[in-house]
Amino acid sequence: MPEQTVLIVDGNPAERERLELTLLRMGLDTLTAPSIAEAVTQASRFPPVLCLAELALPDGDGLALLQQMHQQQPPVPVAFISGSATVNSAVAAMKAGAVDVIPKPVELVRLRELLQSVLNPKASKPRKNAPSATLDTRQSSILGNAPVMQQLQATIRKLARGQVPVYIHGESGSGKERVAHEIHQQGARANAPFIPVNCGAIPDNLMESEFFGHKKGSFTGAVSDKQGLFQAANKGTLFLDEVADLPLTMQVKLLRAIQEGAVKPVGGLEEMPVDVRILSATHKALEEEVLAGRFRQDLYYRLNVIRLDVPPLRERQEDILLLADVFLQRIAERWQTDPIALSPAARAALLAYAFPGNVRELENILERACTLCDDDLIEVKDLRLQAVRFDQPATAATQPVAVVAEQSQATAGDLLPDDVWNPEDEDAERDLVLRALDYTRWNRTRAARILGMTFRQLGYRIQKYGLDEPEEGL
Repeated sequence: MPEQTVLIVDGNPAERERLELTLLRMGLDTLTAPSIAEAVTQASRFPPVLCLAELALPDGDGLALLQQMHQQQPPVPVAFISGSATVNSAVAAMKAGAVDVIPKPVELVRLRELLQSVLNPKASKPRKNAPSATLDTRQSSILGNAPVMQQLQATIRKLARGQVPVYIHGESGSGKERVAHEIHQQGARANAPFIPVNCGAIPDNLMESEFFGHKKGSFTGAVSDKQGLFQAANKGTLFLDEVADLPLTMQVKLLRAIQEGAVKPVGGLEEMPVDVRILSATHKALEEEVLAGRFRQDLYYRLNVIRLDVPPLRERQEDILLLADVFLQRIAERWQTDPIALSPAARAALLAYAFPGNVRELENILERACTLCDDDLIEVKDLRLQAVRFDQPATAATQPVAVVAEQSQATAGDLLPDDVWNPEDEDAERDLVLRALDYTRWNRTRAARILGMTFRQLGYRIQKYGLDEPEEGL
């Protein structure tokens, strides 16, 4: 048999024939089998380079086939093509070592990408001979030696092999964008664009134009053609951060773009094909958003093929000092100063702190402490942990903002009693808005309530002052 032979396993003869014809047109040879037993026999006689199988087979679960294929010599990679895969079954398959799980009807672009990654790994994975990014923190954006981080890194390596959408869940500041970028960097699309977008930062009236682009003259202000985020991410990865903040009208259009693999610019007449892997994230419980009617169930299942949870910093305590030392080194390099160290007492204080703002909060605390410390040594007083420790009950002395944060008619003066709210003073307004956003860890709804603004008024000021949410880091 030729070297590049693909084994097709499906209990439906019509499905086997359809997939076989598709692969033959691609120049590949095929073997077919209706069951696990026949597939094992075929693979033993003529070892294939890939097994494409249905998850539900007449004589057993597809995972049993996966185990049998991995026991072959050499082991045979397995990808599932299924019209009945649930979220749980897809997750189980990927965890068991499947290369990918592709829904029916099969998109040709997706199938070609899968074949390219398996049959020509050198071309699709140019970083194969590079040191493993997850084993060497100097080469990776993922830092951490805690067991939960080792598990996260192992999962990232598996997810990077496939092309299925991944839903990344974690608290604000835990590093969701870093995780998404690492999935992109370790996969076949590493040399293509990685385009992150904060879905909560785009005004509703500009959302369709931002995602799909527009044609010159399609609306007032459209003075030239504009490329959308989908086109910019073509052949690469589009990361939808805070995807739960998308309005329902945009969710419908996003779902269609993902399903069709094509977008139509505003004012355009024809759809443009796009090849994009979708990664999404939010700090909200997306399941609760679906139940509340704020997020479409069909889009939820399209995005949440595999869920990846990013642990909060309090669950990886052994990484706190590692991260602190890395951040201090980066600060010294950025400021071009001598290295700044933590005193033993300061290190102990960090270990005892709960970090409600996670890794982002740790970095912010250290930046402030580096500014305030004397003799390049950070003491406990320089950390000012009590001033930002929101996990403790609020008191008038230590937390003047904690109670106000839950009031519906809070004002900026309530937030910061020593400041004077003066909307005509742009510097003061910018500072208050930024401090409210920092306090709420960029929860715009809560920040707007604290400032006594509507969500749209806050969005306008964020755009007006060019405020950018700090990049998440691990």
